[in-house]
Amino acid sequence: MKLSPLFAAPVLALGLIGCASMATAQMPATAKDGMLTNSAGMTLYTFDKDAAGSGKSVCNGQCAVNWPPLMAKEGDKAAGDYSVVTRDDGGKQWAYKGKPLYLWIKDQKPGDKTGDGVNNVWRVAQP
Repeated sequence: MKLSPLFAAPVLALGLIGCASMATAQMPATAKDGMLTNSAGMTLYTFDKDAAGSGKSVCNGQCAVNWPPLMAKEGDKAAGDYSVVTRDDGGKQWAYKGKPLYLWIKDQKPGDKTGDGVNNVWRVAQP
């Protein structure tokens, strides 16, 4: 099937705009070695007590000191499998497939995953 030039040009332009907007979208995490990491390469975790899709985190207070939330910046928008949930303190936190994402205070360097399985409720976030 051959497209007329009058139709093909706008379709091509829309496709290029879509690609450009995807290229500039900031993803809060990267898949590396079967796990999700933050921009510094630190392992991200999920908490079994967080209900997927609930739009909130149940890890607050001392829990959030030990398991720092992966915070979203003002203006960050949900994209693909990533969403933004509102914390009890009003802060915004990234979630993957509806599960809020956290770091573990005891991980010291990229690739550490010492939080996996802590209290049998913390899991390495997997893509």
